[in-house]
Amino acid sequence: MPAVVDKSLCIGCGACEAGCPVGAIAVTDEGCAQCDPDVCIDCGACESACPVEAITVE
Repeated sequence: MPAVVDKSLCIGCGACEAGCPVGAIAVTDEGCAQCDPDVCIDCGACESACPVEAITVE
């Protein structure tokens, strides 16, 4: 399953975006990360990079 972002925890820091090796996750104009499930390879890099544990990869 692709990465799931808990919008109530996300601080929009961009660490997940920088950590994603395939560019599947990005911080939107609203200031919250969003994952493109068609690009996500379920590697967990974004989950590891998130400083507030707002992302889970199941």
